[in-house]
Amino acid sequence: MSLPITPEVIMSRPSPTTHERTFSENELIVSKTDLKGRLTYVNDVFCRVGLYTEGELLGQPHSIVRHPHMPRAVFHMLWQRIQNGEEIFAFVKNMAKNGDYYWVLAHVTPSRDQQGRIDGYHSNRRVPQRESLNRIEPIYRRLLEEENRHPDRKQGMHAAAALLQATLDEAEQSYDEFVFSLAA
Repeated sequence: MSLPITPEVIMSRPSPTTHERTFSENELIVSKTDLKGRLTYVNDVFCRVGLYTEGELLGQPHSIVRHPHMPRAVFHMLWQRIQNGEEIFAFVKNMAKNGDYYWVLAHVTPSRDQQGRIDGYHSNRRVPQRESLNRIEPIYRRLLEEENRHPDRKQGMHAAAALLQATLDEAEQSYDEFVFSLAA
């Protein structure tokens, strides 16, 4: 059993590197979490790509693989959607244990108990197409810049969410249509 992620452990995480990790187009990264986002299941691909053991991951917050270059606004929207019982697809940049990064196209859905109540979350992640990443990275950079422009993290997240919505409005697309247009 691994130790819980504490502020000290988070502070000791390595800095992000410029080395990209990859996995096969025929593989899926799979994980399940409880309602608070703590990992309850991880597959071998998740462990291999993230350079973690199953024991290091189980019980930890899924955010253990959150890359600091990912806009918080995207995760905020993701959590809102799945907590409302909706599925979501999103491009996500994750960070391996050594600081390397890897991109995924995540499909996140709520899991339900026999009474139909949400009792956790399930995510399958695929390798995104390089063309999709070439289009999403500048958008994510703009969102992250907007977040970092504000001294208050919450205010920055909400400002970036508004910027994302303005981008979608300008394209006359819903978030799902936007992601699918990039993934096609």
